[in-house]
Amino acid sequence: MKILMYSVRDDEQPAIKAWAQRNQATVDTFDQDLSLATVERARGYDGVVIVQHAKIDSDQVYVKLHEYGIKQISLRSAGYDVVDLAAAKANDLLITNVPAYSPRSVAEYALSQTMRLIRNLELFDQRTAQHDFRWGGLMAHEIHTLTIGIIGAGRIGGTAARLFHALGAKVIASDPVQNPELAEFVTYMDQASVLKAADVVTLHTQLLPTTTHLMGAAQFKQMKPTAFLINASRGPVVDTPALVAALKAKEIAGAAIDVIEDEQEFNNRDLTKAKITNPNVLALQAMPNVIFTPHIAFYTNMSVQNMVDISLDDTKGIIETGNAQHPVTE
Repeated sequence: MKILMYSVRDDEQPAIKAWAQRNQATVDTFDQDLSLATVERARGYDGVVIVQHAKIDSDQVYVKLHEYGIKQISLRSAGYDVVDLAAAKANDLLITNVPAYSPRSVAEYALSQTMRLIRNLELFDQRTAQHDFRWGGLMAHEIHTLTIGIIGAGRIGGTAARLFHALGAKVIASDPVQNPELAEFVTYMDQASVLKAADVVTLHTQLLPTTTHLMGAAQFKQMKPTAFLINASRGPVVDTPALVAALKAKEIAGAAIDVIEDEQEFNNRDLTKAKITNPNVLALQAMPNVIFTPHIAFYTNMSVQNMVDISLDDTKGIIETGNAQHPVTE
């Protein structure tokens, strides 16, 4: 069995080598995305595994994979919007993803950034870096006095709800599917009600046509001017210019942004010697009340291990039996 993995980082290599040894398989790696320019590398392999921010750039990629006898594309991520599902289906390619690589990784990120925001730690960091050691104007809040609003209470959002509840916060949520286990301590309501009541709004929804720009100008106006937004879901869930405008107008108090539209321009890249031209990134980074991180909420030891193992397990399953544990069914 020969598998090719695209866009492999150095930190994934130990898990890849361990999986290959356990399964007596050949797993080769490549550091670039799957695209029309790189699909030829898959010739002679039984399966491919990808993770990337940019969409597969041509329908011919799917055609060529089919011609090579490959029957799948396994994503080692939860999101699968980089794949054209119709083009994949037309070429008999089964798509799989890793829907729950580690819900705690992203949930813990949301909790940690909530704590930084409500304690004004990012502002104290900036003051002390300038040798200003005054406290004035930065009195913090204790989390058990706050209401946490969760938009999307699935695997990750539900895990976040449990963490916030364990610390004594009131937890409210908006989700079309209500989890009876969460309902024991989470109050479900519509999105507008969550936005109006929450001191912190944390987003944990999938990226779908119905969730693109789920948070826009109208939604920011519904939030308290003292409330914070956390987005560790997908970049296009938030209308970024609307977020910048809301922050400038002080319609919300601050934000922790881990994902953003057009993030493929810079994520996991060293741009210290380059000039960033994305106006939204520049605007957010210039704001003292914004914590901006490059899509690292998922980035933990457990997540990396699970993303490698689950995607390769699904690839092996399709090669050997035609079936996988985590098919994308849309």
